[in-house]
Amino acid sequence: MNNTISDIKITKCQSSKINEVDFENLVFGNIFTDHMLLCDYKDGVWQQPEIVPYAPFLMDPSSKVFHYGQAIFEGMKAYKDAHDDIWLFRPDQNFDRFNKSATRLAMPEVPEEVFIGGLKQLIQLEKDWVKHGNGSALYIRPFMIATGHGVIAAPSTEYRFMIILSPAKSYYSGEVKVIIAEHFSRAANGGIGAAKAAGNYSGQFYPTKLANEEGFQQIIWTDDATHTKLEEAGTMNVFFRINDVLYTAPTSERILDGVTRKSVIDLAKREGIQVEVRSVLVDELVQAAKDGSLKEIFGAGTAAVINPIAGFSYKGEYFELPKMENSFAQEIKTKLTGIQTKELEDTFGWTVKV
Repeated sequence: MNNTISDIKITKCQSSKINEVDFENLVFGNIFTDHMLLCDYKDGVWQQPEIVPYAPFLMDPSSKVFHYGQAIFEGMKAYKDAHDDIWLFRPDQNFDRFNKSATRLAMPEVPEEVFIGGLKQLIQLEKDWVKHGNGSALYIRPFMIATGHGVIAAPSTEYRFMIILSPAKSYYSGEVKVIIAEHFSRAANGGIGAAKAAGNYSGQFYPTKLANEEGFQQIIWTDDATHTKLEEAGTMNVFFRINDVLYTAPTSERILDGVTRKSVIDLAKREGIQVEVRSVLVDELVQAAKDGSLKEIFGAGTAAVINPIAGFSYKGEYFELPKMENSFAQEIKTKLTGIQTKELEDTFGWTVKV
């Protein structure tokens, strides 16, 4: 990958706020580092990227992002090893998926030297914000919005690409109980479910609110046409362990091609766990829960890495999952985070030094 950028303008902040941050008590995605990267697209070309102090910026009220939702993002992390070196995890996958999302929303692709090269320079500037140990990481949020003005329903002609950084600790969400969707859908065939589009997430908030009111933290989404196939859990890809086989749905126009998802699949196979990528039916899951062959359900995503699910509800009936001493979820999470932090050997070549 092209990891360098020669013409980036850097404006440093006058004083850092790092000493005001309690790194032991971080709320996920709530504190941001001193600087951010931005690069504007206008007149058909990308302009000079800049690193500037983190701050609000002005936008025209008719900016197309407000009216037609042209907004995409990625979620990544950087880790510091025991030698104080900083590592990214599979940034090429996020870069590729970001530009696939851009294409799907009629937005311009971001050059590699801006996305990867700019990100590396930004992290080097903010290296003191990357802590090591105890699940610490630097959460990375690249995103792009339509900044062109006017309320005619058409793609924007101007865009802004940005990267902001947020220090993060281990993501503990507590015990997660889910409800299987019978009516609402996350995405539809021919839609934008496979893109990291902002609208995919806002559309989930209302049905998730209804689930919360019933005592559930998340929803396992089902296919839009029949609601018989299990697809994603909350904002994560989802895995099911039936006996000693791990199942997950194939990616499609409805299902996000998660970086953690594909890493879990490869890692599980390396550890000798049988993995089947195929549609899992709701009825199949219910039957497995009833006969005791359903051992685990867990979500996989950048923020939590692995998020175990304690039980699920379907058509008013709740099924508690067994407490597994040697769970696939914990084994895979330990090995995956070990690779990310360089405590374990990266036999896959996934980690990239900043």
